[in-house]
Amino acid sequence: MGCGKSKAADAGGGSKKGAAAKGKTGGGGPGGGGAKKEEKIEKKVVQGGFSGANFIFDNQGKVQDQYQLESKKLGQGTYGSVCRGVHRITKQIRAIKSISKSSSQVKNLERFKQEIAIMKFVDHPNIVKLYETYEDHRNIYLVMELCSGGELFDKIISAGHFTELQCAIIMKQMLRCIYYLHDNGIMHRDLKPENFLFVEKDEPVEKSTLKIIDFGLSCKFVPGDFKSTKAGTPYYVAPQVLAGKYDQGCDVWSCGIIMYIMLCGYPPFYGENDTDVLAKVRIGTFTFVQADWKHVSTDATELITKMLKKDPAQRFTAAQSLEHTWIRDKAPKATEFNLSNNIMSNLRGFMSGNKLKRAALHVIATHLDEGQIKNLRSLFMSLDVNGDGQLTVQEMKDGLEKAGINENVEELAAIMEQIDTDGSGQIDYTEFLAATLDRKAYLKEDVCWAAFRVFDRDGNGTISKQELADVLNNGDLQSMFGREMVEKILSDADTNGDGEIDFPEFMEMMRKDDTLLAGMS
Repeated sequence: MGCGKSKAADAGGGSKKGAAAKGKTGGGGPGGGGAKKEEKIEKKVVQGGFSGANFIFDNQGKVQDQYQLESKKLGQGTYGSVCRGVHRITKQIRAIKSISKSSSQVKNLERFKQEIAIMKFVDHPNIVKLYETYEDHRNIYLVMELCSGGELFDKIISAGHFTELQCAIIMKQMLRCIYYLHDNGIMHRDLKPENFLFVEKDEPVEKSTLKIIDFGLSCKFVPGDFKSTKAGTPYYVAPQVLAGKYDQGCDVWSCGIIMYIMLCGYPPFYGENDTDVLAKVRIGTFTFVQADWKHVSTDATELITKMLKKDPAQRFTAAQSLEHTWIRDKAPKATEFNLSNNIMSNLRGFMSGNKLKRAALHVIATHLDEGQIKNLRSLFMSLDVNGDGQLTVQEMKDGLEKAGINENVEELAAIMEQIDTDGSGQIDYTEFLAATLDRKAYLKEDVCWAAFRVFDRDGNGTISKQELADVLNNGDLQSMFGREMVEKILSDADTNGDGEIDFPEFMEMMRKDDTLLAGMS
């Protein structure tokens, strides 16, 4: 049976129950309330700190100069196409999304910039990574993480429906991601199976990592405020979106629809065309047909019912859904990893390293593929007890104590303050990876060379004072803080005193025994 892949909420056409008609997403439309200017999305970073956005650059020029693009398309969307690309120097493999400047998406430049800003802002194990962008006279290119496992949509079509175990594993990843987005004031507004990809190729669903993609309709929100723009896809859109007054609960509704489809193979609201589908969505009444649901647990149908409450005030949040009995009992607990004292050694080493080394480790952690960080990813997920995608001092302390490592709370808090490179008060995913990477993983020359090139903006083989300021301090080399920061980094790494850092000096800095460094906060 099909899972209701259909056209935009304001578009015509449709698909019957059991058909899998691919279509497009809608944003705005008749009666959509108009698109208001969205609040600017920007990571707040403390002075002297940095976040992942510091290392995601907007480049002018042809992406083909840096990447060898394959002619075969991985996917084709409303606004552009995606192909595989290999970096000509580092040989890193990426997914390259090309969007024509003549498309309606790019014509609404503010909306497109918003999508890029959100992708720079987010940092979560279940969100696809953006590495850089390019722009030439014809197209804009997004260089992203390559997910080789295909769409969740295609997996459903292939399987017909999933077991409860498979569904629970997918829903747990999905809901943790939505919890993180909502906790950071972002609603997705277009959740559907084709906007989720699996990372690993040829792996069974229950062993696959799920990633959310496409933030083209996503927006910033403030709790208590409502949006009015009609956006989404008929089978998955919430009744409140159609009414033109909704909040982030629309994402939970979409998750409930996806869960329903995964367990029986068809959507709860269906019709001969989109008009029929949307009419049924507005009513919001659905059933569990006995013949199709007799082998599904009451816990599963109860969670779906709570996620599909028509009244948003009664609808579960993503956090509540994660705590439901069905998720807790059906989805396997995070893998228990042996937290050795080596982890604490890595954390202390990161804390005492200079700012350039910390930034380089952040870049390396971002660019390593899923297979290389699999264990650290699982460790992060097991420490993140509440599933919000960020670690607190208490979560770290509890995890260490559980492993028999008793750390002084004050020392642990001091370590975490240094790991928290953006000053948010919590440890983000990539901050954790950067601070816990094993030396053997990050001291490979090809890995360090790829990181070095991020700082060597003009590609001349050295990192200048201005390049350090550009990457780490928004280009500020004039203020006292900017000058002192750059001079401190140079004093640590520029061993020949020529005022720049070449690759041998960079490698020497990376190889230093961090526990012996005085460091710089």
